[in-house]
Amino acid sequence: MRVALVRQRYNPYGGAERFIERALPALERAGAELTLIARRAEGWGARRFVGIDPFCLGNLWRDASFARAARSAWDAGKFDLVQSHERIAGCDLYRAGDGVHAEWLDIRLAAAGSMERLGIALNPHHDYLCTAERRMFEHPRLRAVICNSGMVREEIRQRFGLAPQKLHVIYNGVDLEYFHPRHRAALRAQARAELQVAAGETLFVFVGSGFARKGLDAAIGALAGCGEARYRLAVAGADRHAARFAALAAARGLGERVRLLGGREDVRPLYAAADCFMLPTRYDPFPNSFLEALAMGLPAIVGRRSGAAESVRHGENGWICDPGDVAGLTQLMHVAAEVAADESGGAGLRAAARSTAERYGIDAMASNLTQLYSNLA
Repeated sequence: MRVALVRQRYNPYGGAERFIERALPALERAGAELTLIARRAEGWGARRFVGIDPFCLGNLWRDASFARAARSAWDAGKFDLVQSHERIAGCDLYRAGDGVHAEWLDIRLAAAGSMERLGIALNPHHDYLCTAERRMFEHPRLRAVICNSGMVREEIRQRFGLAPQKLHVIYNGVDLEYFHPRHRAALRAQARAELQVAAGETLFVFVGSGFARKGLDAAIGALAGCGEARYRLAVAGADRHAARFAALAAARGLGERVRLLGGREDVRPLYAAADCFMLPTRYDPFPNSFLEALAMGLPAIVGRRSGAAESVRHGENGWICDPGDVAGLTQLMHVAAEVAADESGGAGLRAAARSTAERYGIDAMASNLTQLYSNLA
């Protein structure tokens, strides 16, 4: 089967990019012939590539020009299936890895101040994304939607009225050997030393790009409210507003207790050094970093408006929080620290985290995708 995968740009820290990087070899082993359609080939590792890079200025022009060029490319390629990871009308299969933009806008507007609401209203890119999203879901060629969580499936069903049989939940996959608890023992001492985390201190790790949506301000606020000098927070991820969050941590008197590390190619040392993964996201379809942390045997605190919450058994392999309830998040940090300090309790939580991750291996994800492709063909 000849399948085209469409994704505009490569971001080494992006969730969709990690999905494609992991899915490509697994799907080819299963017999699919995959071609990537993107602006540039660098980073993807694709054996078959169609490059389209139309000139653009600004986000709106960038997305609209790529959409037109991508449609022309997949029409010329005569593929059996076109799977888009962008909101482009006319694809056969759409993977909603970025969630529903209209849903995220509603969440932002509900919590925004007057100036932020004005900025959103005056930004034409939001209108473009919402319109492109609706046109894609209403297009007669769309045969199926891959949802990486039940949360996203329900949002699409309720907002756009798609038939349930078109909506397929296929969770992200994680490399269970690359992210394995044995790396914790091998990497932990050196990683904690490099982060200057002393014995007896509790390290929380935050991994994700787009700090505002992922709830980094809530994590910083909760840490400030802990009143515990022995709690620390390491942050890995790319964000153009990182300086603003560093200033927030400094203003709350956290100093070196919050470390913004930028993007990391290999985040395993951070998971090994940490005692708990923390992502109090305001909206996230299903973060790959959550599965990576669990696979390394790290319990997790995640926001309730996240697909990750579907895999958390509160108090058994992690905890579910409300990012708007900073005091409640502070209390969960205390609970996580106490469990981590207790040898038997911490070991049980780490084992439960790993056991949960083992349901989400890459081969299982690839098998589900291949079955879906076969059914559509």
